Amino acid sequence: QVQLVESGGGLVQPGGSLRLSCAASRSIFSRYVMAWYRQAPGKQREWVATITSGGSTTYADSVKGRFTISRDNGNNTVDLQMNYLKPEDTAVYYCNARTSAVPAGLGSWGQGTQVTVSV
Repeated sequence: QVQLVESGGGLVQPGGSLRLSCAASRSIFSRYVMAWYRQAPGKQREWVATITSGGSTTYADSVKGRFTISRDNGNNTVDLQMNYLKPEDTAVYYCNARTSAVPAGLGSWGQGTQVTVSV
């Protein structure tokens, strides 16, 4: 199990930016596939972005071109830079860690951090 702690959420106006960070407890962090998910009120949790152990990234169409996922294996952290935020980005954002043998959507989860985009 990997312990994950997210930070960086908050209230931002439409068009603004936020940077989320997720700190992992395991020293073998570099081997994990890391991802961000989000869950809006009344909706199912949805995938946002993934970064593999090799640094390859993929994004949901809804955030492509606006969000950037990155990782720092030396500090066991993964970040999500969110630009041009929209009200529909409002959600609780969760960090996820899994090995490549574990299917996407499973693995370890953080407690979540709230992002609210509103005037």
